[in-house]
Amino acid sequence: MKIRRLMMAWPLAAVLASSWAHAQTVIKAADVHPQGYPTVVAVESMGKKMDAATNGRIKFQMFPGSVLGDEKAMIEQTQVGAIGLLRTSLGPVGPVVPDVNVFNMPFVFRDIAHMRAVIDGPIGQELLDKISASPARMVALAWMDGGSRSLYTKKPVRKPEDLKGQKIRMMGNPLFVDTMNAMGGNGISMGYGEVFTALQTGVVDGAENNPPSLYTANHFKAGAKYYTQTNHLIIPEILVMSKVAWDRLSPADQALFKRLGREAQMEQRKLWDAAVADYTTKLKAEGVEFIEIDNRPFFEATAPVRAKYGAQYADLMKRIAAVR
Repeated sequence: MKIRRLMMAWPLAAVLASSWAHAQTVIKAADVHPQGYPTVVAVESMGKKMDAATNGRIKFQMFPGSVLGDEKAMIEQTQVGAIGLLRTSLGPVGPVVPDVNVFNMPFVFRDIAHMRAVIDGPIGQELLDKISASPARMVALAWMDGGSRSLYTKKPVRKPEDLKGQKIRMMGNPLFVDTMNAMGGNGISMGYGEVFTALQTGVVDGAENNPPSLYTANHFKAGAKYYTQTNHLIIPEILVMSKVAWDRLSPADQALFKRLGREAQMEQRKLWDAAVADYTTKLKAEGVEFIEIDNRPFFEATAPVRAKYGAQYADLMKRIAAVR
């Protein structure tokens, strides 16, 4: 009799287990950045909050460090629903939502505080909404800090004239190469992984990025000992969700994702500021000289770049400039 009861109970247990498994949603979250990076930590924290808020019904599975491919490959996976949540740069989004390209232009933001005021306000929300409504098949949840990019070189740079004849590595985009040429240097498009050897061998005389990148890539060990704080590019990044995964959520869960996404934006910001401070201290200890300058001459020198690439965003750029 006991055995018969147990046998009768097994199908019920199997149904309950199947029902529970079906009810649980596992969100694949991905990033090109490594474990411990501010964007990764913030999304992992978001996952813990989601787990708690839904009593384990929605869980995150984090895939950092490009384990699911490069950014282009992961965007494609997000578009078809193979990845549920992705932190990505704006570059690949520009072709389908041209307005986001405005953030790629030199000195479109006065400083980090200005950038944050813009993305935290109506303009930031408008662009997130445009991404969500576009054919990109991604829902934009929040912005992430990507840092402020400045020059690092083998010789000190304090004014545009000091860049004359210097070959400076730039990201592979004509806008960025034109930016460096306008600033007085010779912009060289080159893959990030090639920069260390190029600095060592003299193929380039410098590059540009944020302090965490300068330190973690060891470019200072290849001779780039001067960090000139031009802050010429301040480019935010985004946290997006697959439209496929989004459409499977209830309205209440969608609202929860938006709320926790915004919280992740603010948490990542604090983590980023701490990382910049930490790596700046480490770089100074390694003998890197941080040079503070009046960047007005560089701003004025890049006016033709903003005119060339920003004509179609003229109204948006005026609105950005007006944010205080």
